[in-house]
Parts: sequence; C-alpha cells; structure tokens
Amino acid sequence: MPGIDPQIICHRLHVNPAIKPVAQKRRNFAPERVAIIEAEIDKLLAAGFIQEISYAEWLANVVLVAKKDKGLWRVCVDYTDLNKACPKDNFPLPRIDQLVDSTSDNQLLSFMDAYSGYNQIMMHKDDKAKTSFIIERGTYCYKVMPFGLKNAGATYQRLVNKIFKEQIGKTMEVYVDDMLVKAPTRADHIKNLAEAFSLLRKYNMKLNPSKCTFGVSSGRFLGYLVTQRGIEAHPNQIKAILNMKSPATTKEIQSLTGRAAALNRFLSRSTDKCRPFFKALKKGHRDKWDDECEVAFQNLKTYLTSPPLLSKSIPGEDLYIYLAVSDSAVSSALIRE
Repeated sequence: MPGIDPQIICHRLHVNPAIKPVAQKRRNFAPERVAIIEAEIDKLLAAGFIQEISYAEWLANVVLVAKKDKGLWRVCVDYTDLNKACPKDNFPLPRIDQLVDSTSDNQLLSFMDAYSGYNQIMMHKDDKAKTSFIIERGTYCYKVMPFGLKNAGATYQRLVNKIFKEQIGKTMEVYVDDMLVKAPTRADHIKNLAEAFSLLRKYNMKLNPSKCTFGVSSGRFLGYLVTQRGIEAHPNQIKAILNMKSPATTKEIQSLTGRAAALNRFLSRSTDKCRPFFKALKKGHRDKWDDECEVAFQNLKTYLTSPPLLSKSIPGEDLYIYLAVSDSAVSSALIRE
C-alpha cells in the first residue's frame, strides 16, 4: 500500500512550542496482552507504517481496545498529551443528515470503505518523532498518520474533498473514509463507479474489499438505512429499544435516552415522547422510574413498531409545517398532506 503522495497531502501536528513535551512512563501488560501488542507491531513494521526511534521527547503508551468481534483486540496509542498540545483544525466535516438525505431516490448504490484509511496518509517528516510510543521491547514512531490524533479526521476529509471534488453531491457522497457512489438509473451506475475507480487509482487510494458492497438498492450509510424509497431507521437501532426491559437504574435510563437520541429524526414530537426519561435523570428526583416513565416507554415501543419513512420532497409538491408546542419546547416538521 504505497500511500498518498505527500506532495498532495500529509498530516501536520502544529504542536504549540510553548508546551513542554510529555514522555509517559511505560505501562505494564499481562503476558498474553504483550503478545498481542508485539504481533501488531510486527505487522506495522512489515507494512512500513512505523519505524524504531531513539531519544523521543514525546512518548505515549499503547492501549488495547476490544473489537466488536469476540476475542479480537485493536492496538491503539494514547495520544492524550500530544493532542492537548495541538490546536484544533476547523476544517468542516459534512453534515451527516444532508449526506444521508442526498442518497435517497437512487436505483443503485455502492458502498466503499478505504483500507486502513488514515494509514494511507503520510506524516510530515518534522512530526514523525512526535508520534512516538513505547512498548516492552522498545520505542517506535509512525511514518503514516495513525488513528487517535486530534485532527486526523479533518486531514482525511480535506483529502477526499480534493480527490472527489467534481463528484461529491452529484455521483458520490463522502464522509471521511466512508464513500458512496450513487446513480438515479441503473444505466449510469457503472459509469459513475468507473469514474470513482479512476480517481482512486490516480491517487493510489486502496479500498477494503471486505467492507465494500457494489450495485445494491439499499444499504447502511453513516448509521442510516438508505433505500430508493427514502431513509429508514436501521432495524438494529429499533431492536435495541424494543428489546430493552424497563430501566431500573440511572445508567439504564441514560442508555435509553442515548438510543432514543440516535433515532431522533424518526420520532415525531421526540421531546414530548422522551421528556419523562429526562425528568427522571434530574438531580434530586427521588422515584426515578415512575408510572409516567413506564407509560412513555411503552408508547415509544409501540411507535417504533412502524417508524416513519423519510423521503425527499418532490419539486412542486405542497408541504405543510407541523408545529408541536409544549410547556418547555417548540418543534416543527415539514410533512406531506
């Protein structure tokens, strides 16, 4: 994987020179975890993503994060101290709701995912040493942009905006390393895909075939299920609430409100529907889960058995503004007659 030409883009840290470098003391891991870390380091060395380094001023520890797949671990680096010393890159990320809205009303879709996307961008030569980390057998630094750096997402979005500037909003939608090729008719889809592949080859960007799906009528994009008919709430998000038992603790109520927030776009008058849950979380509230909460919870479950479908408006059709006014909030929505 040769990576993107540094002349096109590379990642800069812009560390504040007034902040003193931090060298973390090495953390100790159990033998079985040391073996996992060292196996990952061997892979990174073989791929040319990292290199050994001496006399590092900035030094971070590795951390193990459990993957969704049982028994598998992701080896990450704790760049908390380094990130504090870096200013925020305010390059704008696309609005997820607008990206998702623009995917509906297409006959065919292709979902593409970059392979180790961040690692395809090189670190600037002056900043490689600052990404140094320590493990039991030595110290290393990244030659490519690692996951966990403060502005890595902004750098990646800047790259894809440059690569696909003529396609975004027309034949493609891109959010960091998630890419979607769309076509309103089947006849256009191969042409649009060929155009995207040509640009991927030009810039040496590689895809992860196990995470790509081509020529389908629906699929998951940025947490939503997009189809030709419109945007639907993902079934897994709905099941997460339908399968919940009535919360008994503060943590369980917080879990419910978080799951409801993920479906906010599909809940009409969501503020009213979820108000009892937020009241239960207020400090000093004695009977956290009362009858009002239980009724609201069961009503929410009933509503989610047939959630609405969000679709794009048709030019020239009449839309009506729906206002919901309560004691504490005013919400609105555009609806068809």
